[in-house]
Amino acid sequence: MTNISIPQLAEARRALEEPLFADLAGDVGISFEFFPPKTEKMETQLWEAIRTLEPLAPDFVSVTYGAGGSTRERTHATVARIQRETSMNAAAHLTCVEATKAEIDQVAEEYWAAGVRHIVALRGDMPTLGQPYQAHPGGYENAAALVAGLRKLHPFEISVAAYPECHPESGDPNADIDNLKRKLDAGASRAITQFFFSPEAYFRFRDRVAAAGITAQILPGILPVSNVAQTRKFAGLCGAEIPAWMDRLFEGLDDHPAARQLVAATIAAEMCRRLYAGGVKDFHFYTLNRAELAYAICHMLGVRAKSDVTVAAA
Repeated sequence: MTNISIPQLAEARRALEEPLFADLAGDVGISFEFFPPKTEKMETQLWEAIRTLEPLAPDFVSVTYGAGGSTRERTHATVARIQRETSMNAAAHLTCVEATKAEIDQVAEEYWAAGVRHIVALRGDMPTLGQPYQAHPGGYENAAALVAGLRKLHPFEISVAAYPECHPESGDPNADIDNLKRKLDAGASRAITQFFFSPEAYFRFRDRVAAAGITAQILPGILPVSNVAQTRKFAGLCGAEIPAWMDRLFEGLDDHPAARQLVAATIAAEMCRRLYAGGVKDFHFYTLNRAELAYAICHMLGVRAKSDVTVAAA
C-alpha cells in the first residue's frame, strides 16, 4: 500500500471538492470604474468597454478625476455622456485638489444639472508625484469636509475611499478608521476600498470597521492585473501589497499578453470567489477602460447579461 502524505491528502481533497465556480447564483452587485480618455483612440476603447459591460446591469459606474482643468472637463463630458446615452447610473469622482470651495461646488452643480446623482468624494493627490498634500486656500481641507459641502448642495448619493492596508500617508490603521468614520458621519453612503490582492486584507479591515461601530457598506475594489509593471507602480503609490507568489506567477509572461490575461483573470476570479465565500456580495472593478477581465470574472461569479438592458439603452 502506498503511503500518502498530509500535503497529498490536502491536494486530493481540493481536487475532489466542488468546482469553485460551479452554478453560482449570480446574487452579487457589481460596479465598474473608468477613466476619462485623452485621445480619440482611447475614447473608442472606453466606449467599447462601456458597451460591453452595460448588459451586466451594474449598480453604477464611476469615472475618475484629477487636478487640472482639462482632466476635469474630460471627466464631466464622459460622466454626462454615460448618464445621457446608457442605461447605467454614472458616478463622478470629485477631489479637493487645487480648487476653491466655490469652484468645486460649481462642478457639483453642473453634475446635478446633467442628471448625475452620485459623487465619489475624495481628498485627492497633488499633481506632482510624491508632493505632500496641501489644502487649497479657500478649498475643502479633506474628504470629510467635501462630503459635508456636497450634502449642503443637493441630496447626492456619496461614496468615499477606504484603505484596507492603510493609507500610505497615514501609517496608522486606527487613524485610517477614524478618518473613514468622519467621512461617513459627514453624510457618505458607502466606502469603496483601494485595491488589494488577498481576501484576508479585506476581511481584517472589515472586522476593524465593524469593531469601530461602522455599519455602512464597504465595497471591495478589485483590480484585475493586466499590466504587472503598471500594477507594481500603482501598488507602491497606494500602499497595497503584491504577494510574492503573485509576482512569480507573472514571471516570463512579458511577451505573452494573452497568457497574462488568462493568469490575471484566474487570480482575480479566485480572490472574488473567496470574498464571496466570506459573505461579500458586492464588487467594484477597476477596469482601466478594458472590459474583458471584469466581464469574465463577473460571468464566473454567475452574473449574466440582461438582454433588455441594450434595448433600453438604444
